[in-house]
Amino acid sequence: MEVKNKTILEKDLCYKIHGAFYSVANKYGCGFKEQIYQKALAEELGKLGLNFKQQQRISIYSLDTGKVLGVYVPDFVVEDKVIIEIKAMEFTTKQSVNQQRSYLKASKYEIGYLVNFGIPKLFIQRSIYTNDRKSFLALLINS
Repeated sequence: MEVKNKTILEKDLCYKIHGAFYSVANKYGCGFKEQIYQKALAEELGKLGLNFKQQQRISIYSLDTGKVLGVYVPDFVVEDKVIIEIKAMEFTTKQSVNQQRSYLKASKYEIGYLVNFGIPKLFIQRSIYTNDRKSFLALLINS
């Protein structure tokens, strides 16, 4: 398989976000409730000077018509480019991973992270679904 575009999408921003994840995991370990990790991550993102919103509602669109089907409320939207979903579970489910990818597929966002702080080895799943693959966006522009 040949990689056509070797540039990493939002490389510098994602590097900072990764650093924030590891900083929280190193300070707090596993065992806290999700809410604690959300607040700790908010502190870390703030220290890095990143603009973010918590619990921001984002539209989920029909892949066929471009109409809004509903909303999704991720834990964070960073720099209006990256969505982050935090978990604090004993294991990361395939359902959580698939759900996060589905939200990327049907929204205007291209990068998403699923992070599970509830296990000894920090779990970070970075997902990308680029907007050039989303035909419904053309419907939004034309309407």
